[in-house]
Parts: sequence; structure tokens; C-alpha cells
Amino acid sequence: MTRSEESPSFRLAYVPGVTPSKWVRIWNERLPDVPLTLHAMSVGEAFDALRGGAADAGLVRLPVDGTDLSAIPLYAETTVVVVPKDHVVAAVDEVSAEDLADDIVLHPLDDTLDWERLPGRPAIERPATTADAVDLVAAGVGLLVVPQSIARLHHRKDLTYRPVTDAPESRVALSWPEDRTTDLVEDFIGIVRGRTVNSSRGRTQPAAEPKAARPPAKATPRRKPAAGRTKGAKTTKNTKGAKRGKPRGR
Repeated sequence: MTRSEESPSFRLAYVPGVTPSKWVRIWNERLPDVPLTLHAMSVGEAFDALRGGAADAGLVRLPVDGTDLSAIPLYAETTVVVVPKDHVVAAVDEVSAEDLADDIVLHPLDDTLDWERLPGRPAIERPATTADAVDLVAAGVGLLVVPQSIARLHHRKDLTYRPVTDAPESRVALSWPEDRTTDLVEDFIGIVRGRTVNSSRGRTQPAAEPKAARPPAKATPRRKPAAGRTKGAKTTKNTKGAKRGKPRGR
């Protein structure tokens, strides 16, 4: 028996910057009898919750480490650099990684961007979290490159951000334990993929009962058209006022 059958509820983990409200609203419309509970977690906590059974699925950031978790990419985010409002970067619309070469760029331990080569100069120590790195940017210690939703999440009046044109994108995905693909997980997959309620893909729908067969209609005998007067057939009466024979000449 699956977990969904034992307890009719669905637990969804999500990492900072991800907004699941649209999908939760659709879930509540389609499955009003199955409560969905949200659990805000850090990136590492979300993966631990999926593997440990504390969450049925999670909205996480790629890459997904390990082969025991399935993942469906959902969308990619623009990457931005967070700077003080009086920084020179704040005067332009966008920058490249090369434009940050002379700045200290902070690299928090919970960073999920897949860098081949980090931009800028490294700090002496790596901040433990992105929130700590934002505080250091406000203190003038360095800059921070993050997904745009993370920059919005940690918005401060003294900071701003600009797109980094050649930075790797952050990809958000739906992930779940491969060996626990329950019916409720299939339902949520259908929602995030935009399937309609009556879609044949995803969760298997119960087969419709066959309709009762109608009895065949009785055939109506066809009448052959008359080919003229037949022997022994009665003649029809003339209409009122009609005369037989040839018309008389005057």
C-alpha cells in the first residue's frame, strides 16, 4: 500500500525563491478532499526530506544529486548580481561576468548555480548562507550573483540588482523519490505540466463503463414502384368532373 493510500494528504517541500501558489490553487480546485501542506526548506533540507520520507515531492533547484530522485525541469531563471545602490554596476542595465573581474564576488555554501569559473575575486571565507552573503553585500564586503527570485526574496532598500548576461541560469524542477511515484505525485506532475483534468496522460483514469447496446432497428420493407397496370388491377376513379374519351370537335 502506498503512502497516499494510507494518508490522503500531500506534502510539498519548496526551496527559497520558488513560489508554488499557482499550483497549490489548482490542486485545491481539483482535489479538495486531499489537503496539500507546504514546507519551506533550504536546498539541502529539501533533498533530505524527499529521501527520508518527510515530503512526497519538492520544488527544488537543479542539479539533483543522486540517482534515487526523479526530476522534471519546469523553468529557468535569469541570473543577477546584487550590488549596493551606489555601486557603478547600478548605473547600467546589465553586465557580463568579465565586468565583475575586479570585484570580490561572494560564493555562499548554499549556492546552486553551476559555474565553470566563478566571476570576480574570491572572498577570504565563503558565507554559510545566501542570507549571510546579502548582509555582507550591504556592508560593502563584496557582490553576490544569484537567481533573480532570490534577489527579490532578500530585497533591501540599500541594494539593487542587474542581470548578468553570460552567467549560468538557475533551473527549477519538481523532484520526488523514484521508488515512491504515487497517484498523488502523478496528480501534481499533471498540474505543473499544465494538463487538463480530462487529460489521458499522467495518472490513469478509471475505465468508463460500456454503454448498453441498442437493439437493432427493424427493417422497413421496401415497395417496388408500379410499372404500369397489371392484369386484374383495378382502375382508379377519375377526379370529379373529369370525362373519358377523346374531346369532341366543334
